[in-house]
Amino acid sequence: MGFVEATKSFFTRYTDFSGRSSRSEYWWAYLGVMLIFFVLGFVAGLLGDVGMIILGIAYLGILVPSIGIGVRRLHDVDKSGWMMLIALIPILGSLYLLYLFVTKGTTGPNRFGPDPLGSDTAVFN
Repeated sequence: MGFVEATKSFFTRYTDFSGRSSRSEYWWAYLGVMLIFFVLGFVAGLLGDVGMIILGIAYLGILVPSIGIGVRRLHDVDKSGWMMLIALIPILGSLYLLYLFVTKGTTGPNRFGPDPLGSDTAVFN
């Protein structure tokens, strides 16, 4: 999945907490959101206090889509979406979550659905 497709998917599947998302979908969407917020941050700096309020609202606007793509990414490595809560453990939790996000997903289908990359060579366990 490419940059534009992943960023579009991030905003269109914002309440989808089922299924799987590949590494490329996750990281391209992450880059897309960071670029958007880089521009928004620059504009917010020019607008002063009003811009900061707009930026805060935008951050709240991506909260649910960010959780959604994170849960789908965890599903791809055959982990429950509740594993997102491990980030509440200072430093080590976030590092482990990062490790899971960069790990290659399960090849073939797993308990959360078919392989997002289309590799259906494995069977359900």
